[in-house]
Amino acid sequence: MSIYFSSFLSNQCILQSSLQTLIEPAIFTPETSCECRAPHEKLTVEQARLGTPVDRPVRIYADGIFDLFHSGHARALMQAKNLFPNAYLIVGVCSDELTHKYKGFTVMTEDERYEALRHCRYVDEVLRDAPWTLTQEFLEKHKIDFVAHDDIPYSSAGSEDVYKHIKEAGMFVPTKRTEGISTSDLITRIVRDYDVYARRNLQRGYTAKELNVSYINEKKYRLQNQLDRMKEKVRTVEDKSKHFVYRVEEKSHDLIQKWEEKSREFIGNFLELFGPDGTWKQMFQERSGRMIQAFSPRGSPSSSPSREFSPSRSPSPPSRWAMPRTSPPSSPKGASASISSMSEGDEDDK
Repeated sequence: MSIYFSSFLSNQCILQSSLQTLIEPAIFTPETSCECRAPHEKLTVEQARLGTPVDRPVRIYADGIFDLFHSGHARALMQAKNLFPNAYLIVGVCSDELTHKYKGFTVMTEDERYEALRHCRYVDEVLRDAPWTLTQEFLEKHKIDFVAHDDIPYSSAGSEDVYKHIKEAGMFVPTKRTEGISTSDLITRIVRDYDVYARRNLQRGYTAKELNVSYINEKKYRLQNQLDRMKEKVRTVEDKSKHFVYRVEEKSHDLIQKWEEKSREFIGNFLELFGPDGTWKQMFQERSGRMIQAFSPRGSPSSSPSREFSPSRSPSPPSRWAMPRTSPPSSPKGASASISSMSEGDEDDK
């Protein structure tokens, strides 16, 4: 019963520690030895993979410089954290003194590197001023079960592989490196593009002294920055001009298209009105027919009407001057002439 209870408490502590790691930065290792009071028996890799022991987590140690902390570092720590079902990851970070002595100058200071590790979600504890070579006393002091690192031999401090004795003791668990990313790669990129970064930082307000740039290079970089700004302005003006020309061409195309449509409509309406068979011709023919009909006289009768004589008067003899009667004229002028001749004959008779 006590074993199950202790296992339950251990799991609760592990869960609480994991949640705290996701919410808060990882803790720093205390100066004293490990506070774990449970008996620390030696484990094998097979036992750790089976989840034993149940009363405590498997303590894994991973060390390094962790300069310019990047995704390759994070992936290595993720692998170390997930090696066993119940793992507690301690990360040792070497100081500036040891690093400069055995490896070289760093970009970040040791305090910056400590803080970068504290904010990685896979890290449970950060050990400051970690030793360059792991000793048995160090492993026992911090009750470390396994050491995680990539399997490539790490030659340093006069040794072909500083992890050789760890591997022989069966305490080494390998992780895989992430290809294409490393601190050396990042530094190589900065050195290769030094002029670009120097010009950018000068433009952002850094002095030439802070960037360790000579007077001549400073003037050259500033001149290049001015030229780049001028090129950018010219490029902006060109882009705006191209956009304006494009808009004008688009508008002119629309106007031409609309003008063509209106012209076709106008020509069609004109032909419909004034064409050979248009509406205007039909209207003109109808109106001209009506006008001719209105101005033309009505048809005359075929025989003259008989004159009625009064019984009191006898018919007068025909005058010798009387002209022989002819058929009535068909035009108004002829009718008026005949009427006038008739009146003259009557006057002669009287």
